[in-house]
This record gives sequence, C-alpha cells and structure tokens, in this order.
Amino acid sequence: MSKISIFQREKKRFFMFFKNYSKYKYLKNNLKNNSKKKVFGYFNLTIDFQKFSRNSNPTRIRNRCYLTGRSRGVFRRFGISRCVIKNLAFKGFIPGLFKASW
Repeated sequence: MSKISIFQREKKRFFMFFKNYSKYKYLKNNLKNNSKKKVFGYFNLTIDFQKFSRNSNPTRIRNRCYLTGRSRGVFRRFGISRCVIKNLAFKGFIPGLFKASW
C-alpha cells in the first residue's frame, strides 16, 4: 500500500491539470498553428506556456491502482494493478475474466 502523501500528491496534480485544461489546450493549439510562422506572437505564446506550474502538466499524472496505490502494471480498463486483478479473477469477482489453461 502506498503512502497517503503520494495519493494526495497525485490528486493535487490531477486537479491542477483540469483547472488549467482550457487554457492549456488553447495555448497548445495556437503553438501548433503558429509553429511554421516565426512571428512575435509565437514567442509570447511560448512564454505563457512556460508560466504553467509543473504539476499542471498532463504528463506528470501517473496511473495508480485504486485499491493498493501501485504505480506499475495498472490496467486502464479496470483501474487496478495486475496483482489485484489476478486475485480478484481467481475469486471470480471480475465477470468474463478467468485463468487461462491450455
């Protein structure tokens, strides 16, 4: 089980990203459109883009298991880690998922 401080940090990053999502998308689209043209507005856009805090960047959001907090081996479809999926599948709690045998 992960520490509670790690959960809180991830939650903070998640909310900071969605708080600035509309401005982030606007700047990202304008940067793509103006990247060919080296105009003065392009440089202002890059400066505005750099003013975002690090935690509002979507690449800093980490997928974590909802039950254990494990950061690696998380299945997006279920939102839980491979270890937990294995245990739940053996017990029959996940419908349609069972141990393969051949």
